[in-house]
Parts: sequence; structure tokens; C-alpha cells
Amino acid sequence: MSQEPWTVLRLLEWTTDFFRKHGSDSPRLDAEVLLAHARECSRMELYTAFNEEPAEPQRVAFRELVRRRGEGVPVAQLVGFKEFYSLKFRVDEHVLIPRPETEHLVVEALDLCKSDFAGTDPIRIADVGTGSGAIAVALAKHADKAKLTAIDISEPALEIARWNATHHEVDDRIEFVQGDLLDALDDQAAFELICSNPPYVSEDEYEELSESVRLYEPVEALVSGPTGTETIQRLIDQASVRLVSGGALLIELSPMIATRCLEMLQSSDGFTDARLVKDLAGHQRLLVGRRR
Repeated sequence: MSQEPWTVLRLLEWTTDFFRKHGSDSPRLDAEVLLAHARECSRMELYTAFNEEPAEPQRVAFRELVRRRGEGVPVAQLVGFKEFYSLKFRVDEHVLIPRPETEHLVVEALDLCKSDFAGTDPIRIADVGTGSGAIAVALAKHADKAKLTAIDISEPALEIARWNATHHEVDDRIEFVQGDLLDALDDQAAFELICSNPPYVSEDEYEELSESVRLYEPVEALVSGPTGTETIQRLIDQASVRLVSGGALLIELSPMIATRCLEMLQSSDGFTDARLVKDLAGHQRLLVGRRR
């Protein structure tokens, strides 16, 4: 009796079950992304090829990707990219993999550009802790009047961010600066908007993260300190003298520290109108304040 052929559909079904047993939060999506990568096609093309049998070299490549994913390697690092705000970003072990939650920060920033800063040209924006450059590039792509300064303490991360900016043809409007938060900027640098997805995981929380995060993403992009609020407090202090009057500070944070961070911003003499913004799941996700 002949063995059932390993068609695209059968490979996806087997791999989805395998990833589910290995704790993946999105087993079918993982399987599709990896098989599309091995076949050098789009995910959508898989749906018109369910009955096809991938060539042996493609199956060999796919098996290796599946093995490594089963060991915990993030899919984004296996394929070398991650989609964020409908844009494809190159990633590696030197940068935090962009998360869907961070898209809320981009939406909020773009709303401010269209409303409060509509008459400003250029709109000067700082992306603090840029990592892959996802926030800066997304803002540059969708806000024509934006001029960005993308800052990161890691030079390898900045290399990835520069590549992404060039790939998306916005490198002429983004200046890249290596430094710790806003410390490396010129004394005269001022902004209408300061955005950041900073480290906000506490040291204890870090130990509870999945191995796919702890082993494969940079700890310095995740852990802030004993409480998780340390980096945010420093950024609030620095931003208070870098924002123009009426300028906005947008910080992504964990719902677990949202109330404490709101109190920190409210107690700062430099800010007013401090508030929290919920994500689509109803979690407090953004800290927003205006420079007095």
C-alpha cells in the first residue's frame, strides 16, 4: 500500500499539531510562515497549493525550520523578518521582535500628528529604544511631515534599524543615534513627540517569561530593573526637558505597572494631562502625557 503523499496541506496539518504540542501560541500561523519561507512563496500562495508536493530540497529546509522552532527559536528569527503595521521588518537576535501591541503606540502617534501637530512642519519625533526601527519606520511611512531621531544603546540593533529604514525608503528622514535614552542628543534637540517601547519587565517577571523570549531576544531590551518602572522613570525625567511646550510623550508599558507609571507621570512637574490608553484587549497599554 503506497504511503500518503506529503502534500502542502498534510505538512501544514502535521506541523500545526506538532507546534501545538510544543506550546506555540499560534501553531497554524507558525507552520504556514515557515512552509512559505521554505518554498519561497507567500502564505496566500499556500492556499492554492494544498494538493502539491513540495520538492525534496524544500521539505529538507522545512524540516530543519520545524526542528528549530520546536526547540523554541522564534519564527521571526528563523525567517529573518516580522510584519509590523503592514510592513515587513528584518530582525535578528540583537533586536526585540516587534509585537502587535506596539502598533497601538503608532496609531496614537499618527493621530497626534494629524490633529495636534497638523500645522507643524517638520514634526520632530524621537523613537527611544528603536530596536529594529519598527516604530520610527512606520511613523515615517505614514506621516509625511515627520522627521525622526531613532535612538538605541545597541549598535548592532541600529544596524538592523538602518537596513529597515533604507529598505522602506525613509532613511532620508530618520537620523540614527547610539546612546542611552536621550543622553546622547545635542543639548538643543527638541521634539513635538517622544515615543518609546522601553524595557519594562521586572527582574522577577523575566524569570517567568517563556524560553523562546529569554533565550533568543536581548535581555537589555526587556528588563528594566527590580520593579520594571526604572527606565520609564528616567525617560519621563529626560523627556520633560526635551519636549516643546504642548509636546506629547507616548510610552508602551505593561498593564501590571500601568497605575504606578501613571502616578509617576502625574507627579512630574513637567507634564500635564497624564492618562492611560487601553489596547484592543482592554489592557492598559500606553502612558500618555503633555509637556506643560
